[in-house]
Amino acid sequence: MGGPKAEAWGIAPGYHDISGRWRRPAPATEEALLAAMGATAAAPDVGAGALVVRAGDQRRVPEPELVTEDGALLRLEGRLPADLPLGYHLLRGDGPERRLVVSPGECCLPAELRGFGFVVQLYALLSAGSAGIGDLADLGVLGRWARDELGAAFLLINPLHAPLPGLPQEPSPYYPSSRRFLNPLYLRLEDVPGAEREALNAEAHVDRDRVHHLKMGLLEAAWARSRGRAAAQVRRFRAERPGLQEYAVFCALAETHGRSWRQWPQELRHPGSAAVGRFARAQAGRVRFHEWLQMLLDRQLREAAGRPPGLINDLAVGGHPDGADAWAWQDQLAGGVSVGAPPDPFNAEGQDWGLPPFDPWRLRAAGYEPFLQTLRAAFRHAAGIRVDHVMGLFRLYWIPAGQGPAAGAYVRYPAAELLDILALESVRAGAYVVGEDLGTVENEVRHELWRRRVLSYKLLWFEPGDPARYPEQALAALTTHDLPTLHGVWSGADPLPEVRERLQRMPGAGADVLLAAYGALAAAPCRLLAATLEDVAGMAQRPNLPGTVDEHPNWSLRLPLTVEQLMGDERPRSVARILSRS
Repeated sequence: MGGPKAEAWGIAPGYHDISGRWRRPAPATEEALLAAMGATAAAPDVGAGALVVRAGDQRRVPEPELVTEDGALLRLEGRLPADLPLGYHLLRGDGPERRLVVSPGECCLPAELRGFGFVVQLYALLSAGSAGIGDLADLGVLGRWARDELGAAFLLINPLHAPLPGLPQEPSPYYPSSRRFLNPLYLRLEDVPGAEREALNAEAHVDRDRVHHLKMGLLEAAWARSRGRAAAQVRRFRAERPGLQEYAVFCALAETHGRSWRQWPQELRHPGSAAVGRFARAQAGRVRFHEWLQMLLDRQLREAAGRPPGLINDLAVGGHPDGADAWAWQDQLAGGVSVGAPPDPFNAEGQDWGLPPFDPWRLRAAGYEPFLQTLRAAFRHAAGIRVDHVMGLFRLYWIPAGQGPAAGAYVRYPAAELLDILALESVRAGAYVVGEDLGTVENEVRHELWRRRVLSYKLLWFEPGDPARYPEQALAALTTHDLPTLHGVWSGADPLPEVRERLQRMPGAGADVLLAAYGALAAAPCRLLAATLEDVAGMAQRPNLPGTVDEHPNWSLRLPLTVEQLMGDERPRSVARILSRS
């Protein structure tokens, strides 16, 4: 096994590590990855599954019929018609029906898009109305103030994806149960008792378990009072959100049988089973409760998004192996492997993120439906999306279970087709795309993203050159949630010696390093410039310290300023004046 067969199935013959050395996968690794794909044949059937084309493509197809997205039936003469509209159509013939995707090929990128904004970890943003965690009402208040008072063009927020139901609540927004639905902890509840609100807001860190206990109790009581009146609204909302009922059934099942669906009774482990259908009918009230929660979240997110500055939603690279998406799409996921990163000088052992990857061949056979639903959820109520680890559209580093990151290998994905679908959804949503392309990314990947009108991601901490030489088609910032804050570097609390030396050379750094650093960033010609609220508020600790569990309160730090204090502080105003480039 391995060798030519592995390459035929998309397993890369090797990769250049960060030092430029060529690394080949071991034969045992290739065998394990082929087994994860169920690769019994010498090569996959490259003609099976969805067909993705650009508008105007008249390629030959064997099917005699095509049903357009709006229901029109077309007879084909061996080729696709040149005037097919953008969208998702259906090819019919003697074999199985398959999806035809007609794409514009390029993402939406408005010519007038240019401005600055703030990066917001929403959980950290408390106000007098919060209950232990920043919520969607806080986001709306911040957005309106940033727009009206400061002239901001966007707020880039952490992923709001839904975690596993129950306790303990997962702190990392990048390890969700579902990327299609939202976290109920972000709901604003007006009936929280004042004493409980104050106690939660006085906690040193975000205590998600306490917040969950409080909010879920209040929400269940509210549902008991309103379920009759809300039933019709929930039905209408369900009709516009594919997968909602299945997600809600998963939540009810997890509450009944435990949080790992792989440990449930055998007959409940697949969403299509008759036993799951019986459970859904028997627990219809609880299922509707979880649908209702998502309806409330969708309403509050829509209100928070409001008018500009628009929200940039962050799309995590994957989901929890015990989560709702993994249960729903288990037939499209590769078993016995997880996604991570190879060893490098920053992490000698490499990284295992514990995320199950989609099998590229099964994903195509499913008409890319999981990818499509995930994108539509990300674009919902957004002016743009940030695609975490955008290189994952080209290749992902698969690690066989129990083998450790050093035993992994890269698996290639149908990047052209995935990017075409991303472009179609971007254009339909009228929203732009930022690709998180940090770290070791091949030059041809960045060129292809540029050609597709995807904004690059440039960090002053990573880029050694003058910001004035950054590309225009990019979002530029100093740092990210995984890297030291400005104050952390400057104070030495979270050292990056080379960066600190650069800061010391900046004009005015001794008097005010915040203004000096963002003054340097303002020279960048990038479409979008971003300041983190951690920098603006003078935080020394970063939101997340990768590779730690107990040593750092990852994803649980609060901003030292409340929303009200932030709005009265001079620092965000000063940074806004610098980044406005007016």
